[in-house]
Amino acid sequence: MNTELSTLNVIDMDAGLVFSGRASGRKIKGFEFPCRNTPEINPDYMFHDTMREVVVWFMEPSDALYVFGPCGSGKTSLIRQTAARLNYPVFDVTGHGRLEFNDLVGHLSLQDGMMVYQYGPLSLAMRYGGLFLLNEIDLLDPATLSGLNGILDGAPLCIPENGGEIIEPHPMFRLAATANTNGASDESGLYQGTVRQNLAFMDRFWLCEIGYPDKNAEKGLLARAAGNLPESIRNSMVDFAGEVRRMFTDGNQFGKGIEVTFSTRTLLRWADLTVRFQPLAYQGIQPVAYALDRALGFRAGYETRAMLHELVQRMFPHTMAEPGDGD
Repeated sequence: MNTELSTLNVIDMDAGLVFSGRASGRKIKGFEFPCRNTPEINPDYMFHDTMREVVVWFMEPSDALYVFGPCGSGKTSLIRQTAARLNYPVFDVTGHGRLEFNDLVGHLSLQDGMMVYQYGPLSLAMRYGGLFLLNEIDLLDPATLSGLNGILDGAPLCIPENGGEIIEPHPMFRLAATANTNGASDESGLYQGTVRQNLAFMDRFWLCEIGYPDKNAEKGLLARAAGNLPESIRNSMVDFAGEVRRMFTDGNQFGKGIEVTFSTRTLLRWADLTVRFQPLAYQGIQPVAYALDRALGFRAGYETRAMLHELVQRMFPHTMAEPGDGD
């Protein structure tokens, strides 16, 4: 892998051609070819409006990027799919409470009877040029993250365990983080385990908030993912998801919200399961409601689940099957 990374060739690309198919004259640096660490391009991926901020961030070396927003809003996929179009190698880590700074940098290991230093994701991204992506950063101990302060300021990385090796940041090195919170902890209590981050650490980031895609975008996603569902059903699903999100967001501002919400991935799961459970309609079971429980409802408490079922009855009356229909 190190040999492959060392041969990557940096080129200038036209940002318009890369992301929209229309030349813009605005140059963005990328790599000539992908490598094993480059994410695969999803041809059906629909970029958020927030893509503009991520592309501008990629264009020039600047502060690290901190992308935050509700669960399932596509924070990680947005960064990875942007990187994929630029053939960027991505070295990502998912944060947890026991993660230590050395897990990011590397460690000594025994190979063929010799101690060999294995570079971690941060070291590889800095040495060869790539994106270091730290997901769920607000789950990490602020004391652990303080080890990144120098890196965020553009300083080289020193590795004492490897003979004091100094890694100067490659011009193509980028550092991005994702989180459900903006680093100021979670007042709603819905994102358990998140930690209030050090103010000096957060001051080193360019913050970018991302929400769920708009209705038209999600309708397009469902059309491609579940095109055999009637359009009226797909549209009602998008409206249903929007109503659940409203109750989740608005209600929790006043301590009266529901405890679950609809991510885009949950919406897609719901549509997929509805198609797969369609034969249940012949047994008098409503596939839309049956699939909803398995996509989302079973994660909710009794009262919320009852409310979701009531909402389904109201918004999907045309999908109700009478007992014995089709027998």
